[in-house]
Amino acid sequence: MNGIFRVAHLSDLHLTSLVDVKIRDLLNKRALGYLSWRFRRRHEHAPEILAALLHDLSGLALDHIVFTGDLTHIGLPGEFQQARQWLETLGSPTDVTVVPGNHDAYVRTPWADTFALWTPYMASDQGLQIGEQQVPDRTLFPSVRVRVHAVLIGATSAHPSAPFFATGSLGATQMDRLGDILDLTRRQGLFRILLIHHPPMAAMVGWRKRLTDGAALRALLARHGVEMILHGHAHRSSVVYLPEVRGTIPIIGVPSASARGRKPEQRAGYHVYEVRPSSYGWEVRTSARGYSLGNHCFFAGDQRVIRVPGSATGSLYTTVHPHSHPTQHGQRA
Repeated sequence: MNGIFRVAHLSDLHLTSLVDVKIRDLLNKRALGYLSWRFRRRHEHAPEILAALLHDLSGLALDHIVFTGDLTHIGLPGEFQQARQWLETLGSPTDVTVVPGNHDAYVRTPWADTFALWTPYMASDQGLQIGEQQVPDRTLFPSVRVRVHAVLIGATSAHPSAPFFATGSLGATQMDRLGDILDLTRRQGLFRILLIHHPPMAAMVGWRKRLTDGAALRALLARHGVEMILHGHAHRSSVVYLPEVRGTIPIIGVPSASARGRKPEQRAGYHVYEVRPSSYGWEVRTSARGYSLGNHCFFAGDQRVIRVPGSATGSLYTTVHPHSHPTQHGQRA
């Protein structure tokens, strides 16, 4: 296989205005989310940053864009419509993949008024055949999308949670299917990228924001393997590693792509990954892009190279340390 798969990873945009919200829409947990927006988040997630983000993405030669959740703030139908319009400005559902976050599933809502609007961006490839098996379509997740020599596997950890909680879970049925899909795509020699909102590692977020079945997911991934995991939810750039039989699995998180950030490390940003075959399996070049409050634009940040073994190499994952070039603000990814 030849060529490079170049994908941008964005998360936690919290696209919303909430200016026309009705009182009847707030007679549940959404009241807390509305107050959060009213007194804090409407100043944090800025429209001018979203405009700069669109401009920056348009200047990159990307093969695909992935979103790991929280496109909305309190999961109102109007927010889903706004997010659908924003997704359409980025590209077709063939070129953009979405998995939901906890804010998108803030409370139980009719599917037709909410997630149905995003289904073309979440669903598996139509009629996708992997090996001799058809990818099952009984439920939407895990989704499976093959692009170049990579496969994007979307899992949903999003469901309504109690007030003051932002937990998530996959559930046994979804994890059973995930294990089967990971095995099938491994045998096809594809670079498997798992997309999920909540990070699998418990230490990445607080107890009330955790993935409640994270231990079961980590055990499943250790058994079946995956080449890379992309997540959101923590609102910061991070790379940690999960042990598995061949070495370790890189788990990569991104900041909110729309936040002003009270601290530099919380400021808006996203990542670009270049996945290419190599003599030892795979090579992933990651590039961070961050937002400059002073210049009102995104700029190139740190880069790193992650080496991943192919199915025939049997070697361990190794990481090349990130280049030590500071960004224009002295930030590090």
